[in-house]
Amino acid sequence: MLGTIVIPVYNEEDNIPILYQRLVNVMKTLPLDYEIIFVDDGSTDSSLVRIRELSRSDENVYYISFTRNFGHEAASTAGLDAAKGDCIILMDADLQDPPELIPKMIELWRQGYHLVYAKRRRRAGESLFKRISAYAFYRILNLMSDLKFPLDTGDFRLMDKVVVEDFKKCREKNRFVRGLTAWVGYNQVGIEYDRDERYAGRTKYNPLKLLLLSIDVITGFSIVPLRIVTYAGFLITALSLCMTLIVIIQKIFFGLNIPGYALLTSGLFFLGGVQTFFLGILGEYVGRIYREVQKRPLYLIQEQRLKN
Repeated sequence: MLGTIVIPVYNEEDNIPILYQRLVNVMKTLPLDYEIIFVDDGSTDSSLVRIRELSRSDENVYYISFTRNFGHEAASTAGLDAAKGDCIILMDADLQDPPELIPKMIELWRQGYHLVYAKRRRRAGESLFKRISAYAFYRILNLMSDLKFPLDTGDFRLMDKVVVEDFKKCREKNRFVRGLTAWVGYNQVGIEYDRDERYAGRTKYNPLKLLLLSIDVITGFSIVPLRIVTYAGFLITALSLCMTLIVIIQKIFFGLNIPGYALLTSGLFFLGGVQTFFLGILGEYVGRIYREVQKRPLYLIQEQRLKN
C-alpha cells in the first residue's frame, strides 16, 4: 500500500529541509510505503535546487518543476495528477500544517473515510485581518452556494485515490482545489488542529490576492451573484415606477411644483454605480467562459522526476 504526499512549493527554500525531515520521521512510523512529490511552481530562489538534492539522496522523493509560476492551485493539481498512492495527502510547504497529524488522518482513512480534512482550531502568527477574512470567507461562500464547504479548512487533507480520480475529471481553469475535492462528495470527516506559525519566509497571499481568490471561488461555485443582478434589476425598476407614480399623483391632484433636479441627479449617479457594479459581475462570468474556451493547459512542466 502506497501513500503519496503532494507539496506545492513557491520560494520556500528555508522550509524544505525541515519539512522533509519531519515528514520522513512521521512516514517511517507508518506501515505503508510512501512517495513525496514536490511541485516547484516557478520558484525564483533555490527551492528547486534543494528539491533536486533531496530527490538524489532519497529514492522516495520526486518532483515536478513548472516553466513559470502558474499558481498554487495549478501546482496542487499537477501533484495530484502525478500521485500514484492509494491515499494522497496534500499539504503546504510552510510548516503551518503539522506533518505529525498525518497518522491520525491515515487512521480515519483506514476506518473507511474517503476524505479527511484538517480544520483549524487556532491560527498562530496570523494578522487580525487574515483571521477575520478567513472566518468570513467560508461562511459567505456557504451562504451563496448550494454546496456546503467545511468551515475553517485549508488545503491540508488526505484523499482516497477514488476521490483524486474524480477530481482529475474537473479541468476548469479557475481552480479551487479544496472546493473541488469537497464537490466530488464521498465520505468526508474533519479533524481539528492548532495551526502553527509559518516557520520561515512570508505568506504569498496578500489582501489583493485573497480578494481575487474569493471572487474566483464564488463565481466558480455559485450563480447567486447573477441572481442578485436579476433581483436588484426588478427592485430598482419597481422603485422607479413607484417614484414616477408618486410624482404624477402629486403633480396632477395636488398641483405641487416639483422640479426634481436633485432627485434626478442622485438617481442617475445611483443607477450608474449599480450598472457598473453589475457589469463587473457579468464580466467575471464572461471572463471565465473566455478562459475556458481557450483550452490552454493548466500548467507546463519543464523538468520532472516521478515514480515509474
